[in-house]
Amino acid sequence: MAEYSIGVDLGGTNLRAAAIDAGGNILDKLSGTTALKAGRDAVLDDMIRSIRRLQAARGPEPLAGVGIGVPGFIEIEKGLIVGSNNLPEFDNFPVRDEIEKRLGTKVILENDANAAALGEKWMGAGREVNDLVMLTLGTGIGGGVICGGRVLHGFVGMAGELGHMTVVPNGNPCGCGNYGCLEKHASATAIVSMARLLSLGDNLSSEDVYKLAIAGDQRAKMIFRTMGTSLGIALATLINIFNYPLYLLSGGVLAAWDQFAPAMIAEIKLRSFTFRNTKTRIEKAMLGNEAGLYGAAALPFYS
Repeated sequence: MAEYSIGVDLGGTNLRAAAIDAGGNILDKLSGTTALKAGRDAVLDDMIRSIRRLQAARGPEPLAGVGIGVPGFIEIEKGLIVGSNNLPEFDNFPVRDEIEKRLGTKVILENDANAAALGEKWMGAGREVNDLVMLTLGTGIGGGVICGGRVLHGFVGMAGELGHMTVVPNGNPCGCGNYGCLEKHASATAIVSMARLLSLGDNLSSEDVYKLAIAGDQRAKMIFRTMGTSLGIALATLINIFNYPLYLLSGGVLAAWDQFAPAMIAEIKLRSFTFRNTKTRIEKAMLGNEAGLYGAAALPFYS
């Protein structure tokens, strides 16, 4: 009988879960909102309820386990979220052990960007390689490193926090305590902040700034060139460190590729001998919002 796993993508706004078989086929999928205002127990109950519904639909089929992708810093061995702005009530709460106890099955907790990178390796743009790096460009910037087909965790599980690489010494202050982090210079939030600084408008979204750029606004174009330069510095550094064949970009800001990619590639060529002399690929991720679900479901198969 075919084995399947259940992947859960828990965010600050949405809760999604899917039953996926070992071949990467989505068998069933559920989605809803994250009931954070109702408290931690309500969110846990929603997660358990979703998992049990997916289990019931599969009947006697063997469940390989449950993978859960969450935003924030994860202590892998302890199964703890130790820092998440989106899920503050889960800080230092043994979420993995609690769900394992209530379900009676193996549960693996993982950072959401790591899960997305694993999803792209399993069923997306990284299927043909065993080593890749992915940057997720959204409100902030996350990242994941896949080494030998598995997530690179570091000694406690906090490797791959690529959004907190320094790209501008003494640049914009970041909530992590650093200055000049990549996510303060190349995320959707950074785009909006630069637009405000350049007096493009007080209530613009990053999409609004993109529309101004494609309409020819030179200040908006400069914002995306600045973003591309920051991404290029980060990617050149990663290429020089890892010498991997593939570096992926994902997230909502990817829609502005035509505006930031030329500056990004130019900066990578300037700063990386490896990039200039190898067939290193910089590409768009393929799975979009589904990457985290695929990656969470892959965890029981890859552990």
